[in-house]
Formats: sequence, C-alpha cells, structure tokens
Amino acid sequence: MSPTTPASAPAPSVRAALRSPRLLTREVLAGLVVALALIPEAIAFSIIAGVDPRVGLFSSFVMAVAIAFLGGRPAMITAATGAIALVIAPVMRAHGLDYLLATVILGGLTGNLGGE
Repeated sequence: MSPTTPASAPAPSVRAALRSPRLLTREVLAGLVVALALIPEAIAFSIIAGVDPRVGLFSSFVMAVAIAFLGGRPAMITAATGAIALVIAPVMRAHGLDYLLATVILGGLTGNLGGE
C-alpha cells in the first residue's frame, strides 16, 4: 500500500480541519451523514426496547457527544445496536425505566472487560 492511500493516512486533527476548508467541509458532511443515519436507528431500537423514542434520541445524542469529547477508536461503533435493544427489552418489561441506566452501564462495563 502506498503512503497516499486513505488506510495509511493519519486521522485528521481538529486543528488540521479548522485550517483546511476542504477538510472541514468533508468532516462536517461526514458528521451530518452519521447524524441523519442515527436518527431513524435510535427511534427504531428504542421502540424495540420498549422505551419512548425520545429516550432513544436523547441517549444516542449523549453518547455521540461523549465520544466526541472523550475520543474513540478507529471503526468503533457508538450507536444503538440491535443486540443492545434486544437485551434491554426484557429488562424494560420486567422492571421499567428505573433499571435502564443500570443495565446500560453494566453492559458497557461488561463489553470493556471483554475487550470490545
């Protein structure tokens, strides 16, 4: 692979994006595409989990902002997934919204311990 291929190029920093209008445009468009894809996904998975769609939208927004400030890894998925919705659905039916936060935190800790 040559050094000019995107796979070997370093990830652009915030400073580099602010200095280059072309890079800034590319990064903003990428963020908008991800945000537009995240909205129906968050609504659908919150319905599957049995919570109000507003809860799904708010939680996906909080997750995206947290990852933006705390950082992530390349190819890390930070959105709702079908597996999470299917795990949370029985908890919601049995215990209601009170145990939702504890379930999500425990799932995150389990994923981190498992090397996810």
